[in-house]
Amino acid sequence: MNEIKSWLTILSLLVILALSGCASTASQPTAAASTGEGAGREKNIATAEATRNVGEAYLVEGNLIAALRELKKAEQLNPDDHITQYDLGLVYMSRERYDQAIQHFERAVQLKPDYAPAMNSLGNAYAAQQDWDRAIEAYEKIIEDAFYGTPYFALSNLGLAYYHKKSFAQAEKYFLEALKLSPDFVQALGGLGMTYNAMGRYSEAVVRLSKAVKKDPKFAPLHLQLGKAYRGLNDKRSAQAEFQQVVQLAPDSPLALEARRELTKLRP
Repeated sequence: MNEIKSWLTILSLLVILALSGCASTASQPTAAASTGEGAGREKNIATAEATRNVGEAYLVEGNLIAALRELKKAEQLNPDDHITQYDLGLVYMSRERYDQAIQHFERAVQLKPDYAPAMNSLGNAYAAQQDWDRAIEAYEKIIEDAFYGTPYFALSNLGLAYYHKKSFAQAEKYFLEALKLSPDFVQALGGLGMTYNAMGRYSEAVVRLSKAVKKDPKFAPLHLQLGKAYRGLNDKRSAQAEFQQVVQLAPDSPLALEARRELTKLRP
C-alpha cells in the first residue's frame, strides 16, 4: 500500500505542477442579458475565477489549507465550474481524503464529461483506495479520447492498475504503449521495471529501472525496485547499493524498512 501511495504521490505532483505551467481554461459564463441580474452573475463568475487562480497558486506551493479556503470561496461564487471542482479534488487527493476527492472529480466530470484531467484523477483516487476495476474504467475512458493531450499518463496508470491486479501481461502492454508516446516517462519506466521484476525478467527490469533512476534519482521506490532486480540477477553488490540508497533517501519510511530487510537477506 505504501508503494502505491508513493507512485500516486508523484502523479499528483506532476498534475499540480502542470497547473503552474499554463493558465486555467476560463469558465464560460452563460449569455447574460443586459440586466442587473445578468451583470451580477458575470461579476460572480469573474470573481470566482480570480479566487480560483489564487487557490491554484497555493496548491502549487503545497499550502493545502490556504488552497482549500480559496477554492471553497470560488465554489460558493460559481458552484458549476468544473475546474474549481477538479482543483478541490486535487486538494483532497493530496490530503489523502479520497472519498471527498472522488466526489469533486465526479462532479467535474458531470459538469464537463470530456474533461480528461478530472477523469484521470478520478482513476487515481480509486487506485489509492485499491479499487482497481473502477480505476481501470476511468482510465479507459481517457485513452478513447483522441483529443487528450497526454494519453501516456492514462496508459501508464492502466499499467499500474493491471500490475496490482497481477495481470502482468496487460500491465506490460500498457506501459509499453505509454513509452512509445513518451520514452522518458519515469512512471512508465518504473512501472515496467516493476512488472518485469514480478515476471522474473530481471535483466529487462534493470534496463528500464536504471533509465528511470537516471531521470529521477531521488525517488526511493525506483531504487527499491532496482535493488530487487539486481538481487534477482544475484548481483549482490549492486543490490546492496540500491537498497542503501533507499534508506538514505527515505530513512523513516516503510520503504526504508523494507530496504533494511532486503539488506539483511544479502548479508553472508
